[in-house]
Amino acid sequence: MAEEHKKENKKAEKKQEKELAKEAAKKKHAEEENYETLVRVMGYDLPGSKNIFSALTRIKGISWTISNAVCLKLNYPRSKKVSELTKQEIEKIESFLKELPIPDYLKNRRSDPETGKTGHNYGADLDIIREFDIKRLKKMKSYKGIRHSFKLPVRGQRTRSHFRVKASASGVKAKKKVIEPVATTGVKNDKKK
Repeated sequence: MAEEHKKENKKAEKKQEKELAKEAAKKKHAEEENYETLVRVMGYDLPGSKNIFSALTRIKGISWTISNAVCLKLNYPRSKKVSELTKQEIEKIESFLKELPIPDYLKNRRSDPETGKTGHNYGADLDIIREFDIKRLKKMKSYKGIRHSFKLPVRGQRTRSHFRVKASASGVKAKKKVIEPVATTGVKNDKKK
């Protein structure tokens, strides 16, 4: 009996050790998840665990094509992690994105109506410029501007089944009946003439 008791104690101790090891592994894993390096590029926080190729697309205005162009022109491997970048490499990326020596057909602002130049915009500038373009179209009452103002599709899509706006129900509305209050004085006036 004493031997069986010792075996049971050993089994129980092993189970406790395994459970403690599992809990320690979970805590360690949770700590690793909580602490991730962020690298700031062009005003955007890029996660350090991602590679350069996919992380650059988190910046508004940078597509996969432009991200690929950055990696190729600066001779960075696409699989290189963002956390491995040095400050000089980050500055190099930022200066490249400001100048952007790529063909004009890859840029998002070709022949600007105000300046006539081709450029590339990022982040909040992209939103502001788009908003001003839509306001300009509405102001000159072009077809696209009218479609924008009515909140309809601009690029020729069909509207038979999609683009329904939730509005008040149209059709004939029934008139409301007005109920007049009846005076109840308690005295009946039954005089006939």
